[in-house]
Amino acid sequence: MNEDEDFLGKEPVSRLLLKLALPTVTAQLINMLYNIVDRIYIGHIPEIGEAALTGVGVCMPLIMIVTAFAAFAAYGGAPRASIFMGKGDHESAEKTLGNCFVIQFIISVLLTAVLLIWNRDFLMAFGASENTIEYGVEYMNIYAIGTLFVQMTLGMNAFITAQGFAKTGMLSVLIGAVANIVLDPIFIFGFNMGVAGAAWATILSQAMSCIWVLLFLCSQKTHLKLRAKNLGLHANIVFPSLALGLSTFIMQASESVISICFNSSLQNYGGDIAVGAMTILTSVMQFAMLPLQGLGQGAQPIISYNYGARNPERVKAAFKLLLKASLVYSTLLWACVMLFPQGFAAMFTNSDALKAFTKTALRIYMACLLLFGIQVACQMTFTSLGNAKASILVAVMRKFILLIPLIYIMPLIFSSDKTTAVYMAEPVADFIAVTFTAFFFAFQFKKALKQISGKDEVLKRHCKEKMKK
Repeated sequence: MNEDEDFLGKEPVSRLLLKLALPTVTAQLINMLYNIVDRIYIGHIPEIGEAALTGVGVCMPLIMIVTAFAAFAAYGGAPRASIFMGKGDHESAEKTLGNCFVIQFIISVLLTAVLLIWNRDFLMAFGASENTIEYGVEYMNIYAIGTLFVQMTLGMNAFITAQGFAKTGMLSVLIGAVANIVLDPIFIFGFNMGVAGAAWATILSQAMSCIWVLLFLCSQKTHLKLRAKNLGLHANIVFPSLALGLSTFIMQASESVISICFNSSLQNYGGDIAVGAMTILTSVMQFAMLPLQGLGQGAQPIISYNYGARNPERVKAAFKLLLKASLVYSTLLWACVMLFPQGFAAMFTNSDALKAFTKTALRIYMACLLLFGIQVACQMTFTSLGNAKASILVAVMRKFILLIPLIYIMPLIFSSDKTTAVYMAEPVADFIAVTFTAFFFAFQFKKALKQISGKDEVLKRHCKEKMKK
């Protein structure tokens, strides 16, 4: 084992988590800048700003799907690569990197074709009108061309973080975000390209990040190198990686489905103001989720590596620290939302009516946010341990089994205020999901630790017997 690699198994867990989590949390927050900056600039385009912003806003479910597919292979492959590194199996770790690279490329080509052919149909189904559809189509036609860059940047960057190079992973995202901030006003206003300018700025920024990521993975600085000999696909590498990444894919892709379900239901009961408030609520929820996911990604290399190295004490210590940090963050944010809901609403709108409506809705929607640190910490740890089935189960439980049905069931139960009832679906689903996840995780985690502890005991007994002989 290379000494540089082995720091994941030797350095104090608290120091490691701080070192790895801070850059990953920062990277997650920076990643939000792409779409936020685009929206700010598009909304200020003279004469067409409002319609253009709405048209591009309808593109978000499609963009969520694209980013979700980036997680499909890589977010399963990266933890498996860390586990292989922990076992000292460097060859399998590099094969995982190479195979996931090829899978990301194939997915990118397929997505590009689908988006170019059917983006208009998708956008109309997601709520675009005759007044806004052309802006959405214009944006997506260009964005689709850059799908490869998005896939490679997000997907391959996971392998950089999985090796413990958290700062390098953060720089990958930062390069793109800064480039986007600079290029957006130049293309939109300087070259008078409007919506098309925003799309070109986004994909060129992603291309810069992509080049940075691939150059690093082909350099001498990385532990796991992208090599031509590892590009041939192997079923024993590909399928376990896809299975493990499926839970993250479901988590991210379901946000697109849930957004459509919430908006359609709220439009029926509360009209435009309820849908407008929902846009703010989901934005605040994303702000809550991203740092939690960043903490989980920071802990992932520590947990995966030490699980592979059969070190149950460090696995346990890393999870406990992740759980504490996640709970502290989710509780603090929950307190801020409960105490200052109007402040959060004011970040997104100047409308007094919308701010007043959002103030009440936000408190209802975020009622169980303080518990969400448990959900994310457990789910990310399942992935880090390579437990694909458990990770998929808790993801499906919260989103598909609980939340989506509750969006339609709650208004039937609380018929006096159906709009509020729709918002209540989120905290009810969260409470049940967190309770289920906590009990399920306690059982599965104990089982996982016992397995690696048991192997150690067998080895010890074997050694003792050999010494006696």
